[in-house]
Amino acid sequence: MTYFELSRRGLFKQAGALVVSFSLAGPLARAQSVAQRNVDPAEVDSFLAIDGKGMVTVYSGKVDLGTGLRTAMTQIVAEELDVPFEHVSVIEGDTALTPDQGVTYGSLGIQNGGVQIRQAAATARKAILAQAADRLKSTPDALTLEKGVIHAKDGKSVTLGEVIGGKGFALKLDPQAPIKPPEQRHIVGTPVRRLDIPAKVTARFTYMQDFRLPDMLHGRVVRPPAMGATLQSVDESSVSGMPGVVKVVRQGNFLGVVATSEWAAIKASRALKASWSDWKGLPDQAKLWEHVRNTKVVKEENTSKTGDVDAALGGAAKKLSATYDFAVHTHGSIGPSCAVAEFKDGQLTCWSASQATHNLRKQLAAMLSIPDTQVRCVYIDGAGCYGRNGHEDAAADAVLLSRAVGKPVRVQWMREDEHGWDPKGPPTLIDLEGGLDAAGKPVAWRGTFMIPQGAAGNVPLVAAALADLPHEMTDSPGGIIQDSAIPYGVPNMHTIIHRLETTPFRPAWIRSPGRMQNSFANESFLDEMAMAAGRDPLEMRRSLLTDARGLETLERLEHLAKWEKRTGPSGQTGDLVRGTGISYIKYELVRTYVGVVAEVEVNRKTGAVKVPRFFVVHDCGQVINPDGVRAQIEGNVIQTVSRTLKEEVTFDRSTVTSRDWGSYPILTFPEVPEVVMELIDRPAEKPWGAGEPTAALVPSAIANAIYHATGARLRSVPFTPEKVKAALKSV
Repeated sequence: MTYFELSRRGLFKQAGALVVSFSLAGPLARAQSVAQRNVDPAEVDSFLAIDGKGMVTVYSGKVDLGTGLRTAMTQIVAEELDVPFEHVSVIEGDTALTPDQGVTYGSLGIQNGGVQIRQAAATARKAILAQAADRLKSTPDALTLEKGVIHAKDGKSVTLGEVIGGKGFALKLDPQAPIKPPEQRHIVGTPVRRLDIPAKVTARFTYMQDFRLPDMLHGRVVRPPAMGATLQSVDESSVSGMPGVVKVVRQGNFLGVVATSEWAAIKASRALKASWSDWKGLPDQAKLWEHVRNTKVVKEENTSKTGDVDAALGGAAKKLSATYDFAVHTHGSIGPSCAVAEFKDGQLTCWSASQATHNLRKQLAAMLSIPDTQVRCVYIDGAGCYGRNGHEDAAADAVLLSRAVGKPVRVQWMREDEHGWDPKGPPTLIDLEGGLDAAGKPVAWRGTFMIPQGAAGNVPLVAAALADLPHEMTDSPGGIIQDSAIPYGVPNMHTIIHRLETTPFRPAWIRSPGRMQNSFANESFLDEMAMAAGRDPLEMRRSLLTDARGLETLERLEHLAKWEKRTGPSGQTGDLVRGTGISYIKYELVRTYVGVVAEVEVNRKTGAVKVPRFFVVHDCGQVINPDGVRAQIEGNVIQTVSRTLKEEVTFDRSTVTSRDWGSYPILTFPEVPEVVMELIDRPAEKPWGAGEPTAALVPSAIANAIYHATGARLRSVPFTPEKVKAALKSV
C-alpha cells in the first residue's frame, strides 16, 4: 500500500462517525454532496478524530508541498497524545474535511498550523485524562499516558480507543491546555524519517499528475499568441475528424479542446485553427527598469522611520548610494501544473496540488457564480511550487472544460504553459543611501523600494480572465514589504515603499517573496558601507546588533565558516579567483534568525560564477524534526543559487519568450553547492518557520563573495556571465 493510499483511502475509512456525510474510498471518491464535517478552527473535533482502536486522524488545512510538513505534523500529535508515531495519519487540504488554516506559505506551516494542531492535541489529551480518571476512579494528575494506554497507580489501565474512540470531543481549543515540556518529549525534536520518501523513491507515490478518475477525459487550452490578444475566429472543422476529439470549447477568449486521451488533446490543440488579434502591451525588456521607475505610485508606506536622515546624511563624513534590481522570475516547477475537475449536478469537485485549496474553492465558486458550499477542493501532492504557480490556473482550465462536457476532465499544462502563463515574481527596484561618521559607524540609512501594489492574495485565474468570468480577489498585497526595514541599530533610518499601480505580469509569491529582493539590497549595501568604512563586514553587523540570539547566530557562523576578516577585496590575480561573503537576517524582524556565508569561484575570463559551498547557521526556535529543517535549508540554498545565477524571464512586447529550459536555465546537479549548516535548537521556545528565511540571504551573500573575490559589485540579479564581465571592467 502506498503512503498516498494509506493517508486517504485508509484514513477516510477510519474516520468513522465524524465523516458520515461522505462515502469515501480514497482520492477516487466522487462526492456527490459537499456537506462538511465540522471544520471550525476553534473546535478540537475539526483537527482530530480517534477511532476505537486508538488510531488518530489529523485534519490539517496546511499541506505538505514536499517540505516534510506531513511528517512534522504527525510527530507533533503523536507527542502530545502519547501514541505511537505509526498510529497517527494526516488528511490535508480537503475543503470538505479540514479547517481553513490559511494558505501554506510564508514558512507558517509549523509556526501557525502546527502550533494550532498541537494545541488541539493538548486540549484533547487533557479531556481524555479527565474522562479516564472517572473510569479508573482516579484523578487526572495521578494518571500516565504512554503509547496510547492510560495507566493508574493501582495498575488498572484503559486505552485511548476505549475512552474516546468514535466519539467527538465537543470542545473549544484551550489555549491554557499544557503542552508537554521539553524534558518529557520523545518524538518532537528527533530526526524522524519522512513518511513520503519510501513511496517516492520506489515510484509508488501518487502525485497529482498520476491521479485518474473513471470516465475521465483530457483537456488542453489553446493559448493566445499574445497575452492580451482577442480571439477572432475558430475553425472547429480543422479538428472535427481527428480521432478522440470530444469537443472544442470556447467562451470569450478561452479556447480549449477535450479528448479521450491526453495525446489526442495535445494533437487537437496544435491542429485547431484560430485567429487572434495582435497585442503589444508589455514594456520593452531592454528598458524594464526605466519602465518600473516611471510607473505610477499609488501608495507610499513607511516601514521604518527614526531620527533625521536628511540631517544625518548632510553631516556624514562619507556618503554612499546604490541601486539594486531583481529580475522577473517564473516558478519553474519541473513537473507541470495539473488538475482534475468534475462538475456534476451543480456540484464541483476539484483535485489540485494547490497550496491554497480553501482559497481556490472561493475562486472557483466566484468564477462559476455558485456558492462555495457547492465546491470541494481536494489536495493531492504536486511537483512543488513554493508560491502561487500554475496549479490554480490548471484547476480553472479543468473546471471550465468539465462544465462544458459534463464529465471529469484532467488538464496538465505543457512546459510552454508553465513558463509562459504562470504568475511571476515581479521586477523589484531598490534605491539605497547611507552615511558614515568619521569613525566608520553608520549614522544614516534610507531605502526606497519600488514594489507592485499586488503580489499576493488570490491572483486572477487565467481561465476566468480569458472567459470574462468573475474573479474572487483579496486586497492584501502580501508580505513583500517585509525586511525592507533592517535589523540593525542605525540611529537615523527611513525605509519607504512605493506601491506601483501596475506590473508587467500577474504578480505572485515565489519563495521568500519581497524578503529576498529587499534583503539582497540591504545586505549588499551594508557590505558596501563596511568596505567604505574599512571595517570587516561581520564585525560591522555585530556592532549594530543588540539582540542576543542574533549575536549568537553570527558568533556561531564565524566559527562554522572559519571567517577570515577583511576590509576590502582579496586582491587575487589570475583567471580563477575565490571569495566569501556574509549575510544575516532576523526574518521579518520578528522571527527566525539566519546567518550565512557563501563561498564562490569566479572565472574572470568567462564571467561564470560557481558556489562550491554554502554555510548556514539557523535558529528557528524549537525544532520539530531536525532532518526536515536541514532539508528545507538545503532546498532554500539550491533553489536560490539557481535564481541568483541563472534565472530571468525574457519577453517581447507581446508575450514571454523564455518558454523552455534552454531559454530559462536552472541549476544543474553538478552545480549544486555543498551546504554546511548548524541548527540552534531551542526546545523551550516557540517553533518558527524554516521554509523561507535562508533563501532571503543567498543573493546578497553571493554578491558580497563576488566582491571579495574580484572587487566587482553585482547589483542586478541574476548574476549572469555577461553582467559579471561588465562589472569586472569597471574595477
